[in-house]
Amino acid sequence: MTNSTENEFAVCSKKVWRIYALITVAIMIILVTLVAQDNEERAFYSMMVAAASYVFRPTDRVINKYVLKLFGVSPPQETDENE
Repeated sequence: MTNSTENEFAVCSKKVWRIYALITVAIMIILVTLVAQDNEERAFYSMMVAAASYVFRPTDRVINKYVLKLFGVSPPQETDENE
């Protein structure tokens, strides 16, 4: 693979991570504004959504799948540097 293909995949991968972060923020805003009834619940929902999104973050395999699905860019081939 060439550097341009690897760079394109890296850019698309960062875009997928940004989409994931925006979805997390949207869920946090919805829970804080629509579901929470007092300040304690607002703090809980805001912190727990952020913590849950960190704990259940997607793996590289899932990110690669969504990069291929959304942008049509396949991940670069892994090469053995020992050879």
